[in-house]
Amino acid sequence: MKIEHKELDKLENLNLTNEVENQLETGIGITSKIGFSTRTHLLLILLGICLPLQISELIAVKIWQNQVGFPWDVPILFAIHQTSQPQLDILAIILAKIGSPKTIIPTLILIACALVSQRKWRFGIYLMITGIGSTIINLTLKELIHRPRPHLWDSTYHTVNFSFPSGHAMASMTFITLLIVLAWKTPWRLLSLVFGIFFVPTIAWTRLYLGVHYPSDILAGWLIALAWSVTVYLLIKPHRNIDLDAG
Repeated sequence: MKIEHKELDKLENLNLTNEVENQLETGIGITSKIGFSTRTHLLLILLGICLPLQISELIAVKIWQNQVGFPWDVPILFAIHQTSQPQLDILAIILAKIGSPKTIIPTLILIACALVSQRKWRFGIYLMITGIGSTIINLTLKELIHRPRPHLWDSTYHTVNFSFPSGHAMASMTFITLLIVLAWKTPWRLLSLVFGIFFVPTIAWTRLYLGVHYPSDILAGWLIALAWSVTVYLLIKPHRNIDLDAG
């Protein structure tokens, strides 16, 4: 009997030890996840918000002081204009219409409505706020900065509003950022990244080729759109529901 009691005590102690080890492992796992999440958020804040905003602020201040902008703005435009030909004119106009805020923002709103109808509330709200907010920010900055568009050569493509920042650059960067966020935890992640690498510069090329934006307009548009998209992402956390379901 004494032997049996000793064996039972050993089994109880062993079970207790296993429970403690499991709890410690669980605690360590949670702590590591929290630590990883914190580091990721800090990187997003530093590289996705602070740095882009600082650079875009420097660009805006320079343009505010001198509407001509940077020494490299005009030479880049003339270099691109040297490649002009009728076929490229047509291609640039078609691509500019595809990458226009008038095309991209309604597309984002339709995708957002589809996500909401599938009860993917956070994704839908994220797309809607980011897309509409990007347009409002762009129009507001255009009115504040009042930078005239370049008129370096005769062009059949005319625009009437101000130049800084580029609406096409902001819309294309916003669209691709949202697309990557949507696809990040799916097999489509790599494809969305590759598509973005080609889509964003292509739309920027159309604005420079058609002579309706300075390069600094494009750069600032990219940076502002990126900072805005990341800011809304950190506030809404569209992947939270997916993470909870997976856990």
